[in-house]
Amino acid sequence: MSRTSVYLVSLLIIFQSSLLAYSSNPKDFVNELVTDAISKLSDINLNKDQKASFIEKVALEHVDINALGLYTLGELRKSSTEDDISNYKNAFEKYFLKSLTSRLNDYSSSKFEITGEDKKSANYTIVNSMVRPEDGGPNIKIDWRVYTKDPDKPLIRDLIVEGLSLARTQKEEFSSILSSNNNDIKILIKKLEEFASN
Repeated sequence: MSRTSVYLVSLLIIFQSSLLAYSSNPKDFVNELVTDAISKLSDINLNKDQKASFIEKVALEHVDINALGLYTLGELRKSSTEDDISNYKNAFEKYFLKSLTSRLNDYSSSKFEITGEDKKSANYTIVNSMVRPEDGGPNIKIDWRVYTKDPDKPLIRDLIVEGLSLARTQKEEFSSILSSNNNDIKILIKKLEEFASN
């Protein structure tokens, strides 16, 4: 499952102070989040554990982890028992947060720029951005899928990093695990829990 960390780690740059209020406009929301995130990640007064704890709190507030988890489970979510779905949600959340906190400093010395936006519907806007690493690495194009059903609380539902969707990539990976194990959701849950506990 380490392949998806390439995409999951991109969510690290939404890291921000939950005490601050952010715009409900999707474009401004992403810009404000990321500007604060880079500032926090580069703060030498915060140790690794403090940053990890902070990331978890912020992800729970501003990423729609529940929707992402159900989407990545695919059709199996319709035929699984309530207990299995509940256990899966818990395991996915731990897996997701562990993936985020496993590589804290990837974007601590980067410049961020909003390059555009595309309002797809009343509930969804794609915000386009570019991350420019100051270490001379290649620029990274990231599109943010922002869910705005509640206009006062935008939520991030997906990232498209260099054309590759985090949600779709994760769904394909989980599908591969399930197809190799007779679509046994309990095995997928066990694998997620193992990853989160290491």
